[in-house]
Amino acid sequence: MQRLIFAVLASFVAAMLVGPILIPWLKKLKVGQTINDFGPRSHMRKQGTVTMGGLIFIPSAIVCAILFSVKGQTPKYDLWFLILTMLLFAAIGFLDDYIKVVRKRSEGLTPKQKLLPQILLGIAIAVFAYNSPYIGSKLRVPFSSLEWDLGWFYIPFTAFVIVAMVNSSNLLDGLDGLCAGSGMIDFAALALIALSMSVLPDGTTDNDLFNTAIFCASLCGALLGFLRFNTHPASVFMGDVGSFAIGGAMVAVAIVTRQMLILPIIAFTMVLASLSDLIQFAYFRISHGKRVFRMAPLQHHFELSGIPETRIVAMYDIVTAMMCLIALSGFVG
Repeated sequence: MQRLIFAVLASFVAAMLVGPILIPWLKKLKVGQTINDFGPRSHMRKQGTVTMGGLIFIPSAIVCAILFSVKGQTPKYDLWFLILTMLLFAAIGFLDDYIKVVRKRSEGLTPKQKLLPQILLGIAIAVFAYNSPYIGSKLRVPFSSLEWDLGWFYIPFTAFVIVAMVNSSNLLDGLDGLCAGSGMIDFAALALIALSMSVLPDGTTDNDLFNTAIFCASLCGALLGFLRFNTHPASVFMGDVGSFAIGGAMVAVAIVTRQMLILPIIAFTMVLASLSDLIQFAYFRISHGKRVFRMAPLQHHFELSGIPETRIVAMYDIVTAMMCLIALSGFVG
């Protein structure tokens, strides 16, 4: 536990130190956010705010996760699997941000250009996990000690969860401090789950699962440090490089711990963002132009309903904390 606390503190300090260096550099490069014309009018004042802030917390978390990881046991590549998965999805987000910033095209990559590499990467990760002797096709059933063996269906299921989770994280990003705050709480819960699982029945420690907890703790601390610059009014946005990294890291942890079935509870607000977007799209098509929400994802509906941005973020953080506590209360290690 002490090592987890140190990982949180170290990554927090690292992000706090990287921020004041990176933000002015991004300003010099004119890496400013281009606001979508279809977004809330109140967001137009954020035009030009520095983006790609994920570059603050991603390296901070990775360095601290490696520094505080436990050595000595033959590794099952859990930590490197987590880091690589996060970086690969962050790379897709980086490319999207680059097009937005350099080409000044607010939409960035087209939906197909953004989705295709996610699907291919999701399938590759799913196949790797399925064939791994340390992961396999079994999932832990929430609130029980049971395991569910999906067999070959594990591959399409996992690929779907990966793509859904990454896009859910991306959809939640849109208000100052929203995705970073929810992500920080989610990784704190996942760190406790991985820590609990690392203690084996004979009292020994599974170093790889412990390192997974360290990875989560490092992301928790790095996101906490990033919030210093991302809370309202934000001086930097995380960009797609950041939101894709959060989603990729979160689902990678769920794969390694075989806790994908509990992920919708822990990442409830992210799932809510995706569901509201899907409901809006489907109803718009069926009703020939009518809408369920004033704007999707749901956080923008609340925003257009007159609720202050800071209150919406606080409300989402409270819901995230409550859902994580529910998940932890029924967790069987």
